[in-house]
Formats: sequence, C-alpha cells, structure tokens
Amino acid sequence: MIGKSPCEELTPEQKVTIFLEALPYVQKFRDSIFVIKYGGAAMEDPFLVEQTLRDVVLLEAVGINPLIIHGGGESINKAMKKRGLNPQFVNGIRITNKELISLIQEVLSLEIGPFITQKIIEYGGKAVFVPGQEVFQATKWEALSDQGIPIDYGYVGSIVNVELQPLLKLLHNQFIAVVSPLAKAHNGDIYNVNADIAASKMAGFIKAKKLIYLSNTNGILEDEKDPFSRISVINKERISILKQKGVIHGGMIPKVDSALEALEAGVEKVHFLDGRMPHALLLEIFTDKGIGTEIVL
Repeated sequence: MIGKSPCEELTPEQKVTIFLEALPYVQKFRDSIFVIKYGGAAMEDPFLVEQTLRDVVLLEAVGINPLIIHGGGESINKAMKKRGLNPQFVNGIRITNKELISLIQEVLSLEIGPFITQKIIEYGGKAVFVPGQEVFQATKWEALSDQGIPIDYGYVGSIVNVELQPLLKLLHNQFIAVVSPLAKAHNGDIYNVNADIAASKMAGFIKAKKLIYLSNTNGILEDEKDPFSRISVINKERISILKQKGVIHGGMIPKVDSALEALEAGVEKVHFLDGRMPHALLLEIFTDKGIGTEIVL
C-alpha cells in the first residue's frame, strides 16, 4: 500500500493556513522575473522532474515570471559515450570541438529543451522552448590557467549580449521560457556555454529579482563529505578562501563565479538549492526558512 503524501495528511484548515503564510511572498514577488538554472538530479529523476516543474508552473500561476536555463551535462556525456568520445573538463568547463558542438546542439535543442517544455504543458502551464543561439550572442571564450597560460576550450562561448524582447514578450503573455545554454557568434558559429554562466548572464541582462541554481548538493558545504555542513550565507571573500583550500572546486567554480557576477550585474538575490529536495523552490521562495546557500558580495 502506498502511503499518503504529507500534503494529503493535512486538514483543510492546515492547508489554508499554509497558503495564507505564503501570501506576503506572493504579493512581494508578483510580476518579478526569476531565472532558474535547472539541471543535475532534479532533471534526471522522473519523480523530481514532475515535482520541480509543477512548482515552476505554480510560480507562474501566482504571478511570478519563471525563466528556465536548462543544463544537460549527463545527457551529453551519455551521447558522447555512445559515440566513443570521452568528456574533458578544465575548471568545470567542457572542452568542445567542432564535432562535439553538433552533438551538444542536438541533445539540448532536440531532446532536453523540448522535453522540459512539453512536461510544463502537461502539468498545466504554458511554455515555449527557445534555442539559446536565438537569444544569446557570444564571442569565443578566452581563459587563462592559474599560471597565466591560455586555455583553448574550443567552441565555448562568452556571452556578450542577450536579445531580450522575444523573452520579455513570452513572459508578459504568461509563458514560461525554457532556454538552452547555446550562443551564436557574429560569424554564425554556435558555441557551447556552461549553463551556470548562461543563467547568470541571462539574470543580469534581464534584471531578474532572483537567480536560483538547482544543484546536486545542499547548497555550498564547508566539508563536501558532510551534508550537514551547509553554509547559509557566503560572501565573495569567503568563496575565495574556500577556492584556495580546494573546498570549492571543479564544477562548483563556474557556479559561484557566475553567482557573484550576477550580483554585480544587479540581480537582487542568488540562491543555491538542493534540487533533490522535494519542493525546494517553493520552500525557498514562500517560507522564512533558508534551505540552501545565499550568495552575497
């Protein structure tokens, strides 16, 4: 026998009380734009997919404008494996050659983006998939190692502009925009963009009220082996210290760097949430309890 969900065990009076407690937050955030970086376990597990995307639909239903930047790292890795290709990362960024950019575009634009969009529609929302290269403009990303040596990431882009009008029109008409992390250069080349960085750039250009990263960890941890060592609030200085200690490393580096960049661009709040936690979005937005890590300058 399948047990009842916590919500089903509540009395009608308790359900009404919960909704009333959320009312001040609904009023505060009405008409605001929230950029949500959606990836990791929340996008791989069917149960979490349903819960997360239903939560996104609810956000739109109460007057918030969600804009999703989706990832796809695991799906890309699986597609590469089928072709006998091995993923290569430097500082959490995928090395991308010409063969791989075609594969990435196929996975993101023909599989993941349309899938997320269709699920939102199934759950009662209105959604449109927007291939990233239609709104993100980029140049080839130029990066240096810690030793000052140039790193050639291949077809990886640095976003320099976002075409906002098509997105704002969708949001104004109560559509949830689902955008892939791809960008186009002036010469027509398509670039791969780290989804965390794409979300940060989008949030900065569109002046989002909140930027929310759904990740596979309970925010930023003081000790990655201890899930209870979550840091509730972390600033730029402490992030730098944790990088030097190796606590923040790999794929977490572009996350925290992009979070700080978003704040510097005028985004009001940036949160790292555990996408594996049921209803993490709603708990963070509509309650006083902090369930993830807030990034501040």
